[in-house]
Amino acid sequence: MPKYILMHKLFPKRFTLLKSYIFTFLSISFVVRLFFYIWSFNEIDFSIISFLRTFITGLFFDLGVISFFTIPFVLYLLLIPKQFYGNVIDKLIINFAYFVGVLIFVFTFFAEITFWEEFKRRFNFIAVDYLIYTYEVIENINQSYPLPLLITGVILITLVLIFIAKKKKSFQQTFHNEDGFKTKLIPASFWLVIAVIFGLFIQNKSAEWSTNRYENELSKSGIYSFFSAFRNNELNFNEFYKTNDINKSFTQAKKLVATKNDAISKSAKTIEHFVKNTDSLAIKPNVILICIESLSANFMKTFGNTKNITPYLDDLVGESIFFTNTYATGTRTIRGMEAIILSVPPTPGRSIVKRPNNNNLFSIGEIFKQKRYSRTFFYGGDGYFDNMNQFFGGNGFDIVDRGRGFLLGDSFNAKRTNINDNEVTFENAWGVCDENVYDKVIQQADIAHKKNKPFFNFIMTTSNHRPYTYPENKIDIPSGTSREGAVKYTDFAIKEFITKAKLKPWFKNTVFVIMSDHCASSAGRSELDIANYHIPAMLYNLPNIGTKKINKLTSQIDIFPTLFGYLNWSYKSKLFGRDITKITKNQERALIGNYQKLGLLKANKVLVLGTVKTANLYNWDQKNNNLNLLGMNISFLNETISYYQTADYLFQNDLMELDK
Repeated sequence: MPKYILMHKLFPKRFTLLKSYIFTFLSISFVVRLFFYIWSFNEIDFSIISFLRTFITGLFFDLGVISFFTIPFVLYLLLIPKQFYGNVIDKLIINFAYFVGVLIFVFTFFAEITFWEEFKRRFNFIAVDYLIYTYEVIENINQSYPLPLLITGVILITLVLIFIAKKKKSFQQTFHNEDGFKTKLIPASFWLVIAVIFGLFIQNKSAEWSTNRYENELSKSGIYSFFSAFRNNELNFNEFYKTNDINKSFTQAKKLVATKNDAISKSAKTIEHFVKNTDSLAIKPNVILICIESLSANFMKTFGNTKNITPYLDDLVGESIFFTNTYATGTRTIRGMEAIILSVPPTPGRSIVKRPNNNNLFSIGEIFKQKRYSRTFFYGGDGYFDNMNQFFGGNGFDIVDRGRGFLLGDSFNAKRTNINDNEVTFENAWGVCDENVYDKVIQQADIAHKKNKPFFNFIMTTSNHRPYTYPENKIDIPSGTSREGAVKYTDFAIKEFITKAKLKPWFKNTVFVIMSDHCASSAGRSELDIANYHIPAMLYNLPNIGTKKINKLTSQIDIFPTLFGYLNWSYKSKLFGRDITKITKNQERALIGNYQKLGLLKANKVLVLGTVKTANLYNWDQKNNNLNLLGMNISFLNETISYYQTADYLFQNDLMELDK
């Protein structure tokens, strides 16, 4: 069929504006994909074949996206009789629909660029979550970018595209023609069938054809990825991942989580064990956790950074028990919180912090409760964000945050204290500056000390987050100019906090756990970018214990069980984390993951479980941060499965809950 006839069949005159809309979308999407490709060129394994495959796959998914966008317009064009073509109502509806449609995808492409800058990914779970928390996100965008200029740009580009369509007489031909229902039925059916096929049969993961993560992300369409993430924010482990007999996995998991002298439960589907230490020498100092937003290990001079942006933390290294080889479990704050509080491997999909039925779980907070500690969560923003207040409140913590009126449910019985206006010297989209949070911590610690009750305080910092703004004249990097400035201010605020704490009577009996929630970036060319999970962790001011560096491979979930070991606590545990001072070299491991990939790192090898029941074993070249595919090791595979399958089973079957 000649090209002209085919185009006429798909786009009769009544569909001329639809053709303009479709080709405009496809053209801009191509330009954006090419822009991302050039932007990320150094991370791509370039070849002509892979280049073509990236853009052909991208075009395929773009066609799916535009088919969904066109459904209302196609149905309108199909069903309106020709005697109504071009009347006032017809013109009003079509002009308005075209303006809104073009505005939406121009705005979306702008949003994709900002998202790619931050995460080097198409839209995913993070974008879905951000859509829920409109206040924080809008304020963050407003403070990070010239929002009036961006909005003006979006509107101007939209108007220019409408002007081009008018110059090509797309509106005129749409309004003035004699196309009847039969003429319109074939093109309407074509686009509706494409939408149905994509909606029912085409999954976003079909774009993941390469071992290079960047090529996979570039092959996707941002809008399609967004709605895929919206539909699939939780993954059924048994359906998507390799599994073993569940009893076999639990038998192995029990051996993996227990250390020397631990008593292991004989019950079938549990990892419960009793951790034995020298209770007669147990101590009960106050514990303050400083969970630092997005502090990658490579920001520190200790790990080779030459910019001197963490001078105080680098000094603390020599005064602490410092873990040199610690890895975060995930790539978001709520994943770090999940790892620290629940001491559990990352489960696929969204973090447990965001899931329903996540209250009354066994956590490190329960162990502190057994030792008669108070437990408080401190956050400089509104803890409603990311469900933090509900999670911490539902698991026995009191809340101190910058709330805007949203109250915890009565069933949680959590005390909530607000950071008041007169206690705030600086505030941005994410909340008050770190100094203000630390001042509130000191105030609450003074109150707890007067009650002669030990306390565990979990502090979540916010200053090392875009828009990277903080109080002026604190450090030598102007506010809002760079992440390096935010990191340096974060370091400055910690120094101010500990300096003030040293003046307090409770300081000499207080341990400071300093650890990052995750790295500043999770992007990388491989399935899991191992280097971008490396975080700093240290125990400072631990009574009667000398300073040292611990080079053992350590997971984020191990830090508190290790602290409990230093405190000589014995306790019943349902934690996956272990006291790493009690393990041998061949027992060292770290658990890392993103929303779909789940990895077990041991020495320089990592096994990655993927959806569609895939499993790949790699050698990790630490020098170049490359993963080189190896033949499968069944023992390694079974160990990996046992961690993740049992963690998922325990949560899904309410077996992480406290004993009733």
